[in-house]
Amino acid sequence: MRYRLQSLERYEEEIKRSRFLVLAQAIDHPNDALEFIARHAVPEATHNCWAYRIGQEYRFNDDGEPGGTAGRPILQAIDGQQCDQVVVLVIRWFGGVKLGTGGLMRAYGGTAAQCLRLAAKSPIVAQTRLHCHVPYTDADLLRSRLEAFNAKLVNEDFGAEGIEWTLSVPSTEATALPEVFINLSSGRVSFLDDDPESYVVTERG
Repeated sequence: MRYRLQSLERYEEEIKRSRFLVLAQAIDHPNDALEFIARHAVPEATHNCWAYRIGQEYRFNDDGEPGGTAGRPILQAIDGQQCDQVVVLVIRWFGGVKLGTGGLMRAYGGTAAQCLRLAAKSPIVAQTRLHCHVPYTDADLLRSRLEAFNAKLVNEDFGAEGIEWTLSVPSTEATALPEVFINLSSGRVSFLDDDPESYVVTERG
C-alpha cells in the first residue's frame, strides 16, 4: 500500500557540520511539485536537492552535488517509505567537511527517509469509477446497498426511464458490486462501461 502525507512536514539534522533541512508535502500534479520547490528553496543555501513521485511519474535533481548522490537517494527514500503523490526538498548548508559520495547519499537519503517516516500519512486506496443505468423501481433498494461495498454515489442524472449513476467503489469491489446489483434487480440494472476507469483517492480519517 502507498501513503500520502497529510500536511507539510519538516525535519532538520546536522551531519558533520553540514545542516540539512527537509521539507515534504503532498501534491497532485508535477506543477505542484515545481511550485513547491520554487517557493521553499533557499537561494543562499549551498544546495537545494529534490525529488517527487506521482504514480509512475517522477523527477529528481542533484542541484550541483555529484551525480546520483542527492536527488536519486531522495527518490529512493520516497519509495522506501511507500509514499506517493509527494515532493521532498532537502536543503543543505555546507559546513566545511566533505562527506564523500557515500556520505552524501546517506545524508540526503537518510534525512529524507526520516522526515517521511515521522510524517502523518493516510493510505491511498485504489478506486474504480462505474457507470450504470438504474430503473426507478430499483433505485431505493440499490442505494441502500452502496455502504456495504464502501461505494459512493458521485453523480446521478434523471431520465424518463431511470437514473444514470456514477459510482466510486474500491477496486477490490469493482467486480462484486455489479454482480450483486444485477442479481438484486433481476437484470434490470445495466453497467455502461466495458472498461471502467480506475484511479486512486486518499482515505481520510
